[in-house]
Amino acid sequence: MFLQHTPFNKKLLILCALALTGCNQSISDLQQFVETTKAKPPGRVEPIPAFIPYQNFEYSTQNLRDPFQIVDFRRPEQQSDEIISATATGPRPDIDRVREPLEDFPLDTLRFKGTVTQKGTKWGLIFAPDNTIHRVLEGNYLGTNHGRIITLSDITINITEIVPDGLGNYIERSAAIALIE
Repeated sequence: MFLQHTPFNKKLLILCALALTGCNQSISDLQQFVETTKAKPPGRVEPIPAFIPYQNFEYSTQNLRDPFQIVDFRRPEQQSDEIISATATGPRPDIDRVREPLEDFPLDTLRFKGTVTQKGTKWGLIFAPDNTIHRVLEGNYLGTNHGRIITLSDITINITEIVPDGLGNYIERSAAIALIE
């Protein structure tokens, strides 16, 4: 009852019989290889290489510069006493003055919309990001880098900014805002 005579069961039975006949081959060649290998003289084992002890490295910071000290990257021939004193006494922003409303906005966000003349005085009209229009004169400050209006014409406003140079000093930089219609 267990095995019924189906074509699949017959094929399975034939395959099992073939597999078992394949296992009944002689192993004389394997036995011959083992005997020849045992007959050879034993090989020589290389000695263990000599162990090189680790050499400690002592790190000393006595002769190194302080990483928090300001470094002057100028060439030595450029660092004469006159240049150093001129740089130290260069332009400085006036920290004590009262800040004007347009100094709260970066210069590239301000838009020059035109000029208007009242009683002989030429005013510049600046549109700020807070959606207000401000009137400015020569000498007024605007932008976040202590920018001061130098000249005011019908098409441009020329500005001089005082920006840090990265070494603790300040430099003057020219900028302009052109008329946008």
